[in-house]
Amino acid sequence: MIAQPEALNFECENGNYHTFCPIICVAWLYQKIEDSFFLVIGTKTCGYFLQNAMGVMIFAEPRYAMAELEEGDISAQLNDYDELKRLCDQIKRDRNPSVIVWIGTCTTEIIKMDLEGLAPRLEAEIGIPIVVARANGLDYAFTQGEDTVLAAMAARCPDKSPLAEVEKNERNAISKLLNFGRKKEDVAITESEYTEHPPLVLFGSLPDPVVTQLTLELKKQGIKVSGWLPAKRYTELPVLEEGYYVSGINPFLSRTATTLMRRRKCKLIGAPFPIGPDGTRAWIEKICSVFGIEPKGLDEREAQIWASLEDYLQLIRGKSVFFMGDNLLEISLARFLVRCGMTVPEIGIPYMDKRYQAAELALLEKTCHEMGAPLPKIVEKPDNYNQIQRIKEIKPDLVITGMAHANPLEARGINTKWSVEFTFAQIHGFTNARDILELVTRPLRRNNSLKDLGWEKLVKEEAKV
Repeated sequence: MIAQPEALNFECENGNYHTFCPIICVAWLYQKIEDSFFLVIGTKTCGYFLQNAMGVMIFAEPRYAMAELEEGDISAQLNDYDELKRLCDQIKRDRNPSVIVWIGTCTTEIIKMDLEGLAPRLEAEIGIPIVVARANGLDYAFTQGEDTVLAAMAARCPDKSPLAEVEKNERNAISKLLNFGRKKEDVAITESEYTEHPPLVLFGSLPDPVVTQLTLELKKQGIKVSGWLPAKRYTELPVLEEGYYVSGINPFLSRTATTLMRRRKCKLIGAPFPIGPDGTRAWIEKICSVFGIEPKGLDEREAQIWASLEDYLQLIRGKSVFFMGDNLLEISLARFLVRCGMTVPEIGIPYMDKRYQAAELALLEKTCHEMGAPLPKIVEKPDNYNQIQRIKEIKPDLVITGMAHANPLEARGINTKWSVEFTFAQIHGFTNARDILELVTRPLRRNNSLKDLGWEKLVKEEAKV
């Protein structure tokens, strides 16, 4: 019998990032920040990528564009400022956004284009804020594109407005007017929904329904969310002052967390991420503990969710899942699947910030011990050739991988699931755990259906070919 390690094992193979380019963050951020416009500054290759990757969103009016660098630009023969001013003037004339976000690409990095130097001067001329974010594929996995944008926006969040006291007085006056004629006892109940605690700002881009769900989950504990970064509108960015508490909802936002702590002097709540019922409960409990609040009703809430997932759990309990590494959600998803009864021999991840994910790593280790599951090996920047050899040896029941490797693995008879689907699905909070398992079990359910139809032999023969 092989002795299992007592602590998580970390390795680094220095492989290449096999992920989308991080400029794809434009796809969800331009829809989230409704009064924004994104200008991607790169070559025709960047334009082709965006055109193909975001072509499925043609039904939605896009608020992004490409500033394509030509040979003349790269040879430093043309004036960058004049061309960017022309484009931004056109954006202002056609769309009049509240903010223009310049997305720097690999090319702007290679030719040392001074976007940060150009932006303040142009911003003063056109009268629209210009936020510079370098989301190049040289340094980042694709979800980290959002991290660079939010880190840049964190620097633009306002301090307490000089009109804050006036607005507070106005709100009090409106509250008195709305409560006119009500019993004092009823008014007291309404006003005591929240416990007295320091301001809390959450950061990470989520669909509006998920934002509402997580906000309400905290409200049940008497915790008020003072704002979200990003907000639905750039003009509604949350106030950030020294001493404010912040908490991230995604594992790939370490740069934003660092910016909030160092530049805005905020206090980071290092909690597991609210993915799966176990992670959501741990996230709420950690925030409650920081504010000295005794959480209530979480046992029943989590038990209710697990009971509703039993039909999915029966399909995956006892099976193994291998993560090749793509979107930096791997640790959180692995922890949730171990809690579901799966084993995880290896977790590949493009980039690991052990400080920012410390609480998540601790919960993964705790979950493995409680479930009697072996601790996974965590491989940063995995070499895909080596990974494929390990997959052949381990023979996992499912491999969660980037799109590039899915079809070759399927051709060898290995069940796969695209990791990018978890990026775009609603996976946060108690109620969305079912969506995670819907994605995880889909290839397994497909194979079960093929067996029922008697196609198992045909599939094996095709795999050999």
